[in-house]
Amino acid sequence: MTSIASARSFLFVPADRPERYAKALASGAGAVIVDLEDAVAPDAKVTARQQLADGFDALHADERARVLVRINAAGSPWHADDLALVALLSKLNLGGVVLPKAEAVAGVVQLAANVGAGCAVLPMIETAAGLAGLDGLAACTGVTRLVFGNLDFQADLGMACSPDEAELRPVRLALVLASRRAGLAAPVDGVTSATGDTAQLQRDAARSRRSGFGAKLCIHPTQVTAVNTALAPTAAELDWARRVVEGSRKAGGAVFTLDGRMVDTPVLRLAERTLAAESNT
Repeated sequence: MTSIASARSFLFVPADRPERYAKALASGAGAVIVDLEDAVAPDAKVTARQQLADGFDALHADERARVLVRINAAGSPWHADDLALVALLSKLNLGGVVLPKAEAVAGVVQLAANVGAGCAVLPMIETAAGLAGLDGLAACTGVTRLVFGNLDFQADLGMACSPDEAELRPVRLALVLASRRAGLAAPVDGVTSATGDTAQLQRDAARSRRSGFGAKLCIHPTQVTAVNTALAPTAAELDWARRVVEGSRKAGGAVFTLDGRMVDTPVLRLAERTLAAESNT
């Protein structure tokens, strides 16, 4: 689950397009989400499930560890069969499972029990009910990260957000806070639907990082590089962090001044977190 916890970009690929699995894994994305939910039409679900099983079998073990499956939501006609499939794939080194429209702890507990301790579970918060149950979902055994389904969330609440989604700031903060309280890796932010708008993608990814998210969903391979770059520490930030850590060492852990600013314990912790993030690059 280490690669899932540290990934900065999660690239969707439809389950019924197995010829794209290897290409998605080679795109530079930290992880790939093979989608059985929104990307597959209702009358194609059964076939897509078999295509996923066959396509997954063709992947190398290290590639499988970077693959997640987004199953259909609890209560849907396809959920039980999806659970059976991911239970099988989890024995073959599946990296994780994304549970859409996560709302009830019982659904997350059932999924975690099906896939076992070696497979990451990522509840996707897409509804008002999911937001209300955030702490309970985050605290479930097996949960590695929370995921924000920003478009479905707006639809559930009947929102008409501005392009910068300023209206969703409290929701994003809630996911970050719940993740921190539960000791999870930083959550995964939602998609940028404008696949051809690089400027919008960069703004969205920068917002994700400012807000405390550690990763972002991608819906096209061309989005991966910009997301990875935006969510990684910059060269200037890394240089500052190294100088802070070295300065603290020389000061024997006491408060000192760097670049005209006081450096105390909270600043040192921030520097250490920045350097830890470098290792995920």
